[in-house]
Amino acid sequence: MRITSLLSKLLCLKHVRVLGVHFHNGGLVVDVAPTTRVPRCSGCGRKAHVGYDERPRRWRHLDLAGMTLHLQGVLRRVKCRHCGVLIERVPWAEPASWFTREFEDQVAYLAQRCDATTVSCLMRMSWRTVGEVVQRVVARRSTGDPLDGLTIIGVDELSYRRHHEYVTIVVDHVQQRVVWARPGKNADTLKAFFEALGPERCAQLEAVTIDMSGAYIKAVTEATPQAQIIFDRFHIQRLAHDAVDEVRRAEVRQAATQEDKSALKKTRWALQKNPWNLTGTEKNKLAEVQHANKPLYRAYLLKESLLDVLDRHQVHLAESKLDEWLTWARRSRLTPFVKLAGTVHKYRDGILAYVRTRLSNGRTEALNGKIRTITRRAYGFHSATNLIALIMLCCSGLAMSPIFHYA
Repeated sequence: MRITSLLSKLLCLKHVRVLGVHFHNGGLVVDVAPTTRVPRCSGCGRKAHVGYDERPRRWRHLDLAGMTLHLQGVLRRVKCRHCGVLIERVPWAEPASWFTREFEDQVAYLAQRCDATTVSCLMRMSWRTVGEVVQRVVARRSTGDPLDGLTIIGVDELSYRRHHEYVTIVVDHVQQRVVWARPGKNADTLKAFFEALGPERCAQLEAVTIDMSGAYIKAVTEATPQAQIIFDRFHIQRLAHDAVDEVRRAEVRQAATQEDKSALKKTRWALQKNPWNLTGTEKNKLAEVQHANKPLYRAYLLKESLLDVLDRHQVHLAESKLDEWLTWARRSRLTPFVKLAGTVHKYRDGILAYVRTRLSNGRTEALNGKIRTITRRAYGFHSATNLIALIMLCCSGLAMSPIFHYA
C-alpha cells in the first residue's frame, strides 16, 4: 500500500486528497488538498471561480503515534460576488483556525471534563488557545437558536475572578440548560438578552424567576410586562435568617448579666435550623431562650411563621397568612423584622407567585454551582468571553464525544 493511501485511511478526512508526507522538527507534516477543483468562499460557501494569490498554510491535527501531526495545504484568495475577497474554504478546518475540526472537537471534549491546564498539557497547546478553540466549537456545534421556545426562564448573576467581575446567566427552566450569558449584572446587561430575544419571543414568556435585584426587576418589567415575576424562595428565606441573626447579636450586646449571656451562648445554629433537624441539646437551648429572652424567641417564631407561609400550597390561605405575618412583624418591635416586613410587602406579589407555581431559582443556582466548579478548574480563563464559551459548552446541553477513527 502506498504511504499516501495509508495516511488517507489513518486521517479519515472527507473530501481531502493526501499528496505527500515529510518530517519536520520531530513531527509529521502531511500535504493535503481538497478533492474539489473549484474553490468555495469561506464566508458563504458558494463557488468562487476567480482566484488570486496563494500561500502555504499548516493546521494542527490529532497526534499520530505520539508525534505531532500537521496538515499542510495551499490557500487561495477568492473573489465572491456576495462576500468580496476572502480565502477559500477547506474541508478540514474553519477559516480563522490553525487547527483541524477534529482536533478542536477533541479539545472541547476534554475541556468539558477536566481543567484547562490539563487540556493544554495533553494537547500541547497554550491554555489561552484552549479558550479560543472552545469558542469556535460552541459556535460550530450549536444547533438552532437557543432562545427559541422560551416560556419560563431563570436569571441570576455569577461572580468570577475573586468576586470582582460578574456574568449574568439566563436558564431555561423547561429544558434545564443555560441559553444565554453576558458579562455584567445590571439592568442594561439583562436588557441585552431581551433585545436578542426580540418582541415576539418576549411576548411568549410566561414567568421569570429572579432574586430581589432591583436592576433585574426593572429590566424584566420593561421588556416583558405580561410575564409573572417569581422571587426565589431561597433569597426570601435568607432574609428571614439574617433578621434572626441580627436580633441575636443585638441581644447579646445588650445582655446585662452573665446569666443572660450564657442563655444566648451557642444558640446561633439552633435558631437557624429547621425544627425537625434540631438535636436534643439544641431543643434545650431553644427552650432556655424562650424563658430567658422573649425578643429573640419572638424573632425565631417570626422566621418560622414566614417559612410556614412559603410551604403552603393554597394561594388564598397563604395570602391571608402572609398579611397576618406582615401585621405581626410590623408590631414586633424588632427593627430587623420591621425592615423585613417592608421588603416582603414590596415584593408580595412575587412571593405569592412562588406559592402558586412552586418555581424558584433552584435550577439556576444548581447550574451556577456547576459553573463555579468550571471556573475553579479553568485556572487561566480570566477572559469573560472564554468563560462564557466554556459555560455554554458544559451547561447548554451540547454533547461532545471523543474522536475515534475506525478503518
